[in-house]
Amino acid sequence: MATELLQIDPPELRFVFEVRKQSSSLVQLGNKTDHYIAFKVKTTSPKKYCVRPNMGIIKPNDKCGFTVTMQAQRDAPPDMQCKDKFLIQSTVAPFGATEDDITYNMFAKDSGRLIEEKKLRVVLISPSSSPVLLPVNGDMKHDPSNEIDVHKDRVLSGVEKIPPRTISEEVKGLEPIKDTKEDRADEDVVPIQTENVGDMKAAKDDVQLNSDDESEELKSKFGIMDSKLREVTVTITKLKEERRKNTEEKNLLKKELELLKREIARKRTQGGFPFLFVCMVALISMAVGYYRHP
Repeated sequence: MATELLQIDPPELRFVFEVRKQSSSLVQLGNKTDHYIAFKVKTTSPKKYCVRPNMGIIKPNDKCGFTVTMQAQRDAPPDMQCKDKFLIQSTVAPFGATEDDITYNMFAKDSGRLIEEKKLRVVLISPSSSPVLLPVNGDMKHDPSNEIDVHKDRVLSGVEKIPPRTISEEVKGLEPIKDTKEDRADEDVVPIQTENVGDMKAAKDDVQLNSDDESEELKSKFGIMDSKLREVTVTITKLKEERRKNTEEKNLLKKELELLKREIARKRTQGGFPFLFVCMVALISMAVGYYRHP
């Protein structure tokens, strides 16, 4: 298959990084083929990110997205450089396949299937350098309307009011929550967390990446070995039971044979004189009688 299975937008994962704050990024996958495409997302840091969903099926000429959430970090990386990588694997799935039909063997390189792999790097954006970002043709641009509002507030009150920073759906992957007075009192005008706590907990349950794949494969292998061991144990038990029954039957036959031998011996001892012996005695008696009384 010469054409690409999936088109990925954007080609990199961008996160607005703030210490002790979570951040999300949305990735769109486009299927431009006439086949059902199965995809799977992996990362080099599975404990640091939540992927929702981390695998799925894309119908022909359709699109599908997944959200990557970076967990809150205690410290910022040096120079805001992140070495984390993401790997998107894709392969042709059977026509009409669903997410329930996806197996780990579909993405095994030794399965003989065509596995397309694309890597995404992680880019961290400082909120101070980009207070408001809007997606324009895949690039992040400043919103000029916010600059005008800041200028108006500065002229009217003499004090500069910094507008709350909002992140576009392409960067955060979720709908932004409106800022409130209580949030401003607790935080020094920073972006509000845009993902509900319940959604974050659910996202954690969906994380299955490199280490999870290996553990699942090991579990499946152990399960197969355990089932085979049980089958062998059952077979051995059946053989032992058959051997015990054969031994009992053999002993019973021996006992019956002994009884039969005893019965034959008993009949022989109780049978008296043989018939031929009786006939011979009778003939001799007749002959003797005849000679005495002619």
